[in-house]
Amino acid sequence: MSERLVTYPDIEAAAQRIADIARRTPVHTSSTFDKQFGARFFFKCEQFQRTGSFKFRGACNALSLLPTDGKARGALTWSSGNHAQALALAGRLLGVPITVVMPSDAPRIKLEATRGYGADIVLYDREHTTREALAAEVAEERGLSIVPPYDHPHIVAGQGTSARELMEEVDDLDLLLASCGGGGLLSGSAISAKTLQPACRVAGVEPANADDATRSFRTGTLHTVHNPDTIADGARTPSLGATTFPLVRTYVDAMYTVREISIVRAMHFLWQRMNLVVEPTGALAVAWLFEEDRPAIPERVGIIVSGGNVELAAAVRLFEEFGLE
Repeated sequence: MSERLVTYPDIEAAAQRIADIARRTPVHTSSTFDKQFGARFFFKCEQFQRTGSFKFRGACNALSLLPTDGKARGALTWSSGNHAQALALAGRLLGVPITVVMPSDAPRIKLEATRGYGADIVLYDREHTTREALAAEVAEERGLSIVPPYDHPHIVAGQGTSARELMEEVDDLDLLLASCGGGGLLSGSAISAKTLQPACRVAGVEPANADDATRSFRTGTLHTVHNPDTIADGARTPSLGATTFPLVRTYVDAMYTVREISIVRAMHFLWQRMNLVVEPTGALAVAWLFEEDRPAIPERVGIIVSGGNVELAAAVRLFEEFGLE
């Protein structure tokens, strides 16, 4: 595999590699949702993946491909939560010691889960330290392999298995919507979509308060953000990566941004009407449908619901804050 290129055969290989470890997540539908928005929707529910998000796919693939001596020494990553949990559990299952650099203000549910899966956690203050710099320092001191949250070909290939499963199950999609933080899920999904259903358009969705990927996509120049103010903590990544940026530019058809209120409305609908517990980042792709100025919706839409790791009390506070009962 080229250092900067991921192809569909890489995703196929990843699917075989993780088949006995990762779950094949379900596809849900809702007649109520279809009626409200006037189309057919197919929700790929990654909150039912192990550790509660799609991140487990890429983590398993990346750790499986470490050399034997690298597995023995261990691996390190940085993450606010979902990738941290995913790598921690994958490491436990594959016998790879895991160290995770996490912000001190990471959601408590994600911090506790990561520690519970057996990872060694190194906390930092995001206002005074960059996680990448601290991670590089710790990895060098301890001789650990770095497995980044999104900017790595093996991560992208693993994440692409979600859309691969969706398109094996649902034919003739007109549009595939995926959330975008660092672009691992989006780029992997786009590669699968353009291979399996070439007529399907692929769109990424990110918070308007963290619109670096949308600006990068539209200008062709990599843009960054610093600690953006959004409830979608999984989309607080500073930018697309050296691996994901060119893949997004090559395979993705459109990028959209959504307001915080739309994220909460989408989250509330999924909780209340479909009995699907999702976190704010997990509802990003659905949130696009709640935007008033969005383009027309085509007939058949696939949506990757990316994760469900959220505290009940935090979700209730969000619903109350935005006036949703």
